[in-house]
Amino acid sequence: MAPTARWSPLLFLLLLAAATATATNTTAEHPSGSDPPPSPTPTPTPWPERFHAVLFTNLTNYSDASTGPPLRITDLYYDWPRRRNLNLVRHQLSPDPLYDVEWNNGTTFYFDSRACRVERFPVGVLPPWWLSGGGAQYLGRRVAGGIDCHLWGKAGFIFYYEEARTGRPVRWDFVDVTGIQQYVMSFEPGVELEEDAQWQAPAYCFTDDDNDDEEEGKRNDNAARGSGEEAGDGLEVASRLLRKLAGAAATS
Repeated sequence: MAPTARWSPLLFLLLLAAATATATNTTAEHPSGSDPPPSPTPTPTPWPERFHAVLFTNLTNYSDASTGPPLRITDLYYDWPRRRNLNLVRHQLSPDPLYDVEWNNGTTFYFDSRACRVERFPVGVLPPWWLSGGGAQYLGRRVAGGIDCHLWGKAGFIFYYEEARTGRPVRWDFVDVTGIQQYVMSFEPGVELEEDAQWQAPAYCFTDDDNDDEEEGKRNDNAARGSGEEAGDGLEVASRLLRKLAGAAATS
């Protein structure tokens, strides 16, 4: 007859001790069968100091947002070291793009091949930390356009979607009467628009009274200010900053 397998007392005690230790550790980590502690709340990814993004905007259902054609593609060139921002807006089937050139002194030039308009804002170019620097409320995970995103809201008038895996911006919505939604179709960190002619407003943007403003605009192209520079305080200032993200979509 084959020998009967027996548990040795020592082996039995070792197995019992191991099982007891495992149960003790599990209880210590999750007492009373509670769920594991939640993961830390994500923080927004700061923008790179330079990038190129292609944005799609559809204003068909938002008559308050624009008097121009509702469908548009925008090439956004963000250049924080030189404190400037360019939205190159192409309306549907239009051969003449609209330039929206923003400088950190608050001056913005809107122009095409025929006309120009100059506006002055009390704020300048959005800093890279405009969302990550504080004040953003994390609203959880959402799927936007089939992309798994973190969603933040700020100051009650913008929702910002960021790809959870990479930190790339995916979309931003303005919660105001315009209802503007802009979708990021491509995002290229580090890309710079080096052609100065693309940034320069044409001569017909300036009158004799605007000479000082032209010189100030050129000075924005000089060395950057300190990294701790703040864009401004208060809800109204923040609102103007964030609405400038929409570029010509809100002003043309």
